[in-house]
Amino acid sequence: MHPSISDETRSLQLAINELRILNDIATTISSIQPVDKIIDQIVFKCIKHLGVEEGTVSLLEMDTPEKEFHTMVRHYDSSVEKVPIKLDDHLKGWMLKKQSILLSNDILKDERFSFLQKTSFSFRSILSAPLMIKGDLIGYLAVFNKKDGAPFSDEDRRLISIIASQSAQVIENARLYEEEKAFLSLQEEMRMARDIQLHLLPDSTPEIEGFQISATNIPAKSVGGDYIDFISLPNNKLGLCVGDITGKGIPAAMLMANLQATLRSHAIMYEDCVRCMYGTNNLLYRSTDPTKFATLFYGILDQKNATIQYSNGGHDAPLLIQNNEKATHLDSTGLLLGVMKESEYGMRTLSLQPGDILLIYSDGITEAMNPRKEEYGIDRLEKQAIQNSTLSSKETLEVILQDVKDHADGTPQSDDITLMVIKRI
Repeated sequence: MHPSISDETRSLQLAINELRILNDIATTISSIQPVDKIIDQIVFKCIKHLGVEEGTVSLLEMDTPEKEFHTMVRHYDSSVEKVPIKLDDHLKGWMLKKQSILLSNDILKDERFSFLQKTSFSFRSILSAPLMIKGDLIGYLAVFNKKDGAPFSDEDRRLISIIASQSAQVIENARLYEEEKAFLSLQEEMRMARDIQLHLLPDSTPEIEGFQISATNIPAKSVGGDYIDFISLPNNKLGLCVGDITGKGIPAAMLMANLQATLRSHAIMYEDCVRCMYGTNNLLYRSTDPTKFATLFYGILDQKNATIQYSNGGHDAPLLIQNNEKATHLDSTGLLLGVMKESEYGMRTLSLQPGDILLIYSDGITEAMNPRKEEYGIDRLEKQAIQNSTLSSKETLEVILQDVKDHADGTPQSDDITLMVIKRI
C-alpha cells in the first residue's frame, strides 16, 4: 500500500476512534447531572480509553480569594498509591501558570520534576490537560501511568486535549445548572419565609383613646426577622412588641412564629412585663437552637393611667421625646431572649404627658447605609424625632421614613425597617 494512503487510512481510523470515544463520553454524561457525578464519569472513561492506572480531576474554587484547586474525583487501581502532595501541588502550579498540556513519560528523569527525584513512589508518567472555558482556567484533568508500561503518545495527547475541551463545557453547564437550582430554591424559601412573616404582622394599628399609634414594617429583599405586634390585654391595656430575630429565611420566620405564640400566651397569663419576659425567654431557650435568639422590647400601655410599663431584652433603645426637646433612651433591662436560661429582666414605668412621643424601632433604621457607607445613626433619628414631635404619630413616622430614604440615596435596603410611634394626645 502506498505510504500516503496508509497514513490517510491511519488518520481516518484515529479520527473514527476519537469520535467513538467522545460519543461514549457524551452519551454517559449530562449537564443536568450533579457536577461530582459528571466528573466521576469523565475520569472513569479517561482511564478506560487511555488505558491508564489512575485519573483525577481538580476544579478551581471560584469563590476563594486565592485560586485554590479542589480535587473532585480520583480513580485508581488498588495497587496504585495516592498521588504525592508535592506532585499534586506542582501540577496545580503548572496549570495556573501555563494552562497547557503537561506530558512527562519519565517523571524521575524529567528536570521539571527534579524535586521528586529523591522520592520513592510508583508514578512513572503523567499526562494532564487544562479545563478551559472562554480562555479561563476552571480546572484540570490528569492521568498517570499507561497500564501496558508504554509511554504516552501524541495520540494520547490529542485525545486528552479533546476530552478536556468537551468536558470543560459540560462541567461548566452543570455548575451553572446547580447554581440556578440553588438560587431558585433560595428564592422559594425566601418567598415562603416572607409569607409566614406577613401572616404574623398586624393588619392594622389599634385605636386607643388619648393616644395615637402608628407602625410600619418594610421588609428587605433578603428576609430578615423584624417582629412587630400589638396584643390586646385585659383592663383596656395594650401590649407593644418590637423585636429582631437572628438569621434569615425560613429559620428566622419560624423563630418569629415561636416568639409571637410564646409571648402572646405569657402576656395573657401575666400582668407584668418581668414575668412575661422571663417565661418567654425560658421557653425559647428550651425550644430553639443555641445559635438562635431574639431581641425584644415589650411594653404594656395602660390607657387609663397613661403609663407604659416595659422591659427591654437587648433591643435597640427606644426614644422617649418629652417637651419637644428632650430625648430619653430606654436602655436594656435584660439579656436577649433565648441566650441564657433563667435570665432576669428588669421593669420600668413611663408616665406619658400630653405631647410626649415614644419611638420603638429596629436597627434597619439606624444602620441604613448611603453610597458612602455611612450609617443613618441614632443621632440623626433622635434629631428627626425631636424636630417633628409636634406632628401626629403618622406624620412623624412618615417624615422619619422619608429621611431614612433620603439618606440611603438609592442604596439597596439590606435589613428590615420597623418603626412604631406612640403619642399621648
